[in-house]
Amino acid sequence: MDNRKLTGYNTDIYQQLKILEAIINSSPMLNEVLERADTLKLDNYYLGAGCIAQTVWNYLFGYDLEYGIKDIDFVYYDNINMDYDSEDKVIKRVKNLYSDIEKEIDVKNQARVHLWYKDHFGNGIIPYVSLETAINTWPTTATAIGVRRSRETGIKVYAPFGLNDLFGKIVRPNKVQITEEIYRKKVTAWLEKWSGLTIIPW
Repeated sequence: MDNRKLTGYNTDIYQQLKILEAIINSSPMLNEVLERADTLKLDNYYLGAGCIAQTVWNYLFGYDLEYGIKDIDFVYYDNINMDYDSEDKVIKRVKNLYSDIEKEIDVKNQARVHLWYKDHFGNGIIPYVSLETAINTWPTTATAIGVRRSRETGIKVYAPFGLNDLFGKIVRPNKVQITEEIYRKKVTAWLEKWSGLTIIPW
């Protein structure tokens, strides 16, 4: 498949997943992060959000695949070990594993987000009951995505809003949790780097 001739927009999900996997495999950084992740022995994790969406945007716009990516979101879910020290141990393990990766690694136990969300964003949220439930609330439909390696299928993808907005370079608000102010700030920052994005107003 010459995936350079395909955009993934308005195609079936099987084709979209194939193109997404090809893009990820062509990114040395994402490929390396995903390859190493199994060594952490975490039962439930994803690489997600901006680093995935922005890699796809870079591919579609013809930019360097690492252009504009500020950090790598590494999320996991552990509702048994929810104390700060347990999360801190995982954070240190993950960051140590990727110490040679130039991007910042942002590690969060999504089971603990409700404990600090109000102090950080000003409004409280109910606890997430799963990692997928957390991804359901991420700020835009295109960036609500989690990816990890799968021995059976190559990659495992969780994308509650599908992949069409991602491949269509469409930024659409997911109003489940974020505020209009947060959305506008993200849109402004993204347009400075990817001016060809189509922005859906709040």
